[in-house]
Amino acid sequence: MNIPKPNDGVAWVTGASSGIGREVAIQLVQAGWMVAVSARRAEALAGLAALHPGKMIVSAMDITDEVAVRAGVTAIEAQAGRPIVLAVLNAGTYMQDTAGGFDVAKFRAQVEVNLIGTANCLAALLPGMLAAKRGQIGVVSSLAGLAGLPAAVTYSTTKAGLIAMCQSLKFDLDRAGVGISAILPGFVKTPLTDKNAFPMPFLLEVEEAARIILRGLAMGRFIIAFPGGLAWPLRFLRILPSPIFFALVSRFTKW
Repeated sequence: MNIPKPNDGVAWVTGASSGIGREVAIQLVQAGWMVAVSARRAEALAGLAALHPGKMIVSAMDITDEVAVRAGVTAIEAQAGRPIVLAVLNAGTYMQDTAGGFDVAKFRAQVEVNLIGTANCLAALLPGMLAAKRGQIGVVSSLAGLAGLPAAVTYSTTKAGLIAMCQSLKFDLDRAGVGISAILPGFVKTPLTDKNAFPMPFLLEVEEAARIILRGLAMGRFIIAFPGGLAWPLRFLRILPSPIFFALVSRFTKW
């Protein structure tokens, strides 16, 4: 796979109105890219684009709407006059859930955004990239996708699904010269994590998280997991016998 460069086409970032997506979009512009930014909040996107005149294309959309996503991708490429060659599919949501408060509506809402929404984006991108035999996609999952964690029943489920989706796609995409990466952040200081009332070890500033993501994409890594102090223990925990896994996670999270 040839790593796409700014002269090759446009970069597209979803979930770009705040948090990781917003900072990734900013750093891509700084690296010389024309960046299309998407989220549901059009005003926030317009405010971001105003800070980078001539460098961003605003494409407000709800990624759970398949028709809107396809239309949005077509409009981005038409406005830019070039194809999307780099995509960071970052849009996602988190709602705490436990056995005692398990709610199918909450489950469905997170599946619609985290899994179906990402699938809608992939469905809009893949035909063009496969036909051109070029492109790179980063799918933002989470370290929570490595193991089912307390109070994250649906979140862990959807993020694990994204990792498996990337793994399955990679077999075909490798043959076509299209890159795909599963991005697994730990705790990053964003509006999403600001809602957490529990301790968040190895909490990263969003600027550092974006740098790690873009560095990993530039190196063509399949798994971009960070920070190491949290990623490696979780990778190790998942291969332990179940009694040890549950005991250690319960002790670590005090759940």
